[in-house]
Amino acid sequence: MMEIRNYLTVREVLHKLDISEEAVRYLINAKELRAVKIGKWRINPEDLENFIKSRCNL
Repeated sequence: MMEIRNYLTVREVLHKLDISEEAVRYLINAKELRAVKIGKWRINPEDLENFIKSRCNL
């Protein structure tokens, strides 16, 4: 398991995806983007990568 300090914050994810904070939180609440809440939402970089790959139209 990756150390929590390597996880991304909602703010880091919104910059990477170029979407709003509300959109990131919607994806988390809709269980489309995996996240863990430890004080605040944190996203494993691997889960973000899988989320992006799942939306590719290959």
